[in-house]
Amino acid sequence: MASTSDIRNGLCIKYNHDIYKIIEFLHVKPGKGPAFVRTKLKSVTTGKVIDNTFSAGHKIDDVRVETHKFQYLYNDGEYYHFMNESDYTQIQLTENALDRPDLMKEGEVVTVLINTEDNMPLSVDMPASVILEVTHTEPGVKGNTATNATKPATVETGATVNVPLFINEGDKIKIETEKGTYKERIKE
Repeated sequence: MASTSDIRNGLCIKYNHDIYKIIEFLHVKPGKGPAFVRTKLKSVTTGKVIDNTFSAGHKIDDVRVETHKFQYLYNDGEYYHFMNESDYTQIQLTENALDRPDLMKEGEVVTVLINTEDNMPLSVDMPASVILEVTHTEPGVKGNTATNATKPATVETGATVNVPLFINEGDKIKIETEKGTYKERIKE
């Protein structure tokens, strides 16, 4: 059993007969009244995100998890297939277990959280950023710039990301996976 002081991003807890992963939290100490923790919880079974408030000192039922490195192999339309890098076993997950499946390319190494009680995979953590190639974007028109002007670009995984006007087809860009936003152009 853990308490609200143990809450951190990525912690998996049992709540309302389901397992949730904490994706955001904030300790709040108002001037009047007791302290509390405001959280955003994502269900690892359905992918649904809910807001919840725990009073300070509230006992939470945490789930013991292990992390393993897996390589993304392919998507067959229904399942995403991964291979464990240490023992080469394969697992398949549905799309709702993944945070940003549209930014995953084949061969990408991800961290999979596995429940130690029943060895079931709970969720997939992407790296902080990924490098993808731009496959389609409109050419930027010279002189047509305002402050921080952007245009949509399609990357090799099929995702659409807003990029600055100087990005062209064939450029490799770094994308922040948490927000799905353009970070920088990669020079080769």
